[in-house]
Amino acid sequence: MEITVNINGTDHSADVEPRKLLVDHIRTGAGLTGTHIGCDTTSCGVCTVLVDGKPVKSCTMLAVQADGRRVTTVEGLKTADGLHPIQQAFSDEHGLQCGFCTPAMMLVGAALIEENPDPSDDEVRWAISGNLCRCTGYMNIVKSIRAAAAAAGNGSSGADD
Repeated sequence: MEITVNINGTDHSADVEPRKLLVDHIRTGAGLTGTHIGCDTTSCGVCTVLVDGKPVKSCTMLAVQADGRRVTTVEGLKTADGLHPIQQAFSDEHGLQCGFCTPAMMLVGAALIEENPDPSDDEVRWAISGNLCRCTGYMNIVKSIRAAAAAAGNGSSGADD
């Protein structure tokens, strides 16, 4: 089936099997390996991308379902001016360790900040609850997302509300 998916602002057309997963299309079709494959059952969330601005676990979405839609991967967060505030905050606040969950956490965080410019710690924790991290214990991930909101000029200092 012929599909065209806008990935990070660029249209990618391909003939795909109807059963091909979006995560596979992103990684092999578009060559963007920042989207990781973990469990293939939606349990871990490392495959999360933004579809039309909303977090979606790409291991359970078919590529044909993304036809005509806008997909953002971690590679698409970077701006012409440099790193996206969420990327900079994850670096500054040590929100990553091994990095396996980081792309998905950044995308979920960016979507949260877009929807809620000043999220509380609890709101951040709820937003990332579908994404597992086996390294950090989540404290620095929460700090990173709150710092990104503050850096974007939308949020508080990152202190607990």
